[in-house]
Amino acid sequence: MISDTAVVQPSADIDEGVTLGDRTRVWHLAQVRTGAVLGADCNIGRGAYIGPGVTLGDACKVQNYALVYEPAVVGDGVFIGPAVVFTNDEFPRAANPDGSLKGADDWHAVGVTVERGASIGARAVCIAPVTIGEWALVAAGAVVTKDVPAHALVAGVPAKRIGWVGRTGRPLTADADGNSDGHATEWVCPDTGERYVVDGERLRLRSPA
Repeated sequence: MISDTAVVQPSADIDEGVTLGDRTRVWHLAQVRTGAVLGADCNIGRGAYIGPGVTLGDACKVQNYALVYEPAVVGDGVFIGPAVVFTNDEFPRAANPDGSLKGADDWHAVGVTVERGASIGARAVCIAPVTIGEWALVAAGAVVTKDVPAHALVAGVPAKRIGWVGRTGRPLTADADGNSDGHATEWVCPDTGERYVVDGERLRLRSPA
């Protein structure tokens, strides 16, 4: 089902059985495969690929030539940068040991899950199965091989956490006041003033006093 308010460029390739939400835009040479469900207000850039059965929430931006392979699940407000790749085969081979070409029944697809508000930088690669936590930020060119906690800033090959980010995407500022060992137990967003609390290896928004 394609919403009456969705905008699809004539050169885009939209399979039968695709759902496009209200005001979603699919640009030049993009391909969206059977069974994919895209929410409202999404923007699918030139040459992007959305695989069969992939789910995108509302207000997602998939930039030019990003490859989102099935069975990826993407939450609301997620940014997927140019030329990002979500893989789906843990043990890729073109052929079986006997030389026969691999078919659909010769492997099991695994997916990347991206939670609400997260951003994946340009040319990053996410190796399925992996989950990117809500509001996390994956730096450009990173290779993600394990789950990324909510609000984490990760970079490198393989990607490692190098900081924390708030809901606006800005790095959080450490607040070590009152901590005798000088290690931050709370982090502050310079944009909003929101305060976050370290909870094991994760970060969570502190409840209002």
